[in-house]
Amino acid sequence: MDPEAGGGTEAARQPALWTPGRVARLRGVSPITLRSWDSRYGIGPSFRPEGRQRRYTDADVALLRRMRRLIDEGVRTRDAAHAVLGLPAEGLMTGTGEEELEQATALMRRATMAALLDESLAAKGVEGTWCDVAAPVLRTLGRRWARGLECFAVEWALTTEFSAALDRYVQPCGSMRGGSCVLLAPCPHEQHTLPLEVLRAALCEREVPVVFPGLPSGEALTLDLVSRLNPTGVVLWSMASATADTALLRALRGRDTTAVPPSPCSPETTEAPAITEITGAPLCELVG
Repeated sequence: MDPEAGGGTEAARQPALWTPGRVARLRGVSPITLRSWDSRYGIGPSFRPEGRQRRYTDADVALLRRMRRLIDEGVRTRDAAHAVLGLPAEGLMTGTGEEELEQATALMRRATMAALLDESLAAKGVEGTWCDVAAPVLRTLGRRWARGLECFAVEWALTTEFSAALDRYVQPCGSMRGGSCVLLAPCPHEQHTLPLEVLRAALCEREVPVVFPGLPSGEALTLDLVSRLNPTGVVLWSMASATADTALLRALRGRDTTAVPPSPCSPETTEAPAITEITGAPLCELVG
């Protein structure tokens, strides 16, 4: 028990209180996930001190303990939440992961978006989450943008949350030691790198060392990294032909490494882009 310190008769009458940060550490979940469980399922801090942040009581923590136990046993998060609350099955939220993510994105509920992406990555892995959940929502937003509808803010929110979820899902793998890594490099004028982040996470998931320098990029940086790291393969990424850099591709092919050419992969494509489509080549060709 980690109740807040207090003295006197009034403190003695209060329940033991826990801060959200302490509960997150205790239960092994992120504070973002706790906030999402509170907003989506009503499982959150019930004690509301005047003018202060809400606190969890022992009873609240017990609910979370039972919920986490069910999740660890393979029960879906929303089903576990309703089970510990004693709610009937018809009270469960319906819809696919894609539909729930699209709704949360439209409402700019970033904590819910983060939790949905965390849950999907845990259940489906990187490729399944990209193909079945995130990419369909991004394509929908792309079609809205093509019709002249304002959706930049929600698209930014989704890509930001997905990027953060990928970072939480996989620990950084591969170091700057070179010799056995795959280098992921955006073309010098490319500003959209989410597909490369997805590929990096997918390779990490397969325990393949990978280096992704991120933005800003450039020809000099890419060629310098190739010289220093001696990677087994280089994925050169461009979202569209307008940002493709064939001169850099030719320079890379002059080195002793495998260079995969720029391969457009945009949210507007008619089919969900698979991991192999992101690179323009199967993963096995990159990693042997």
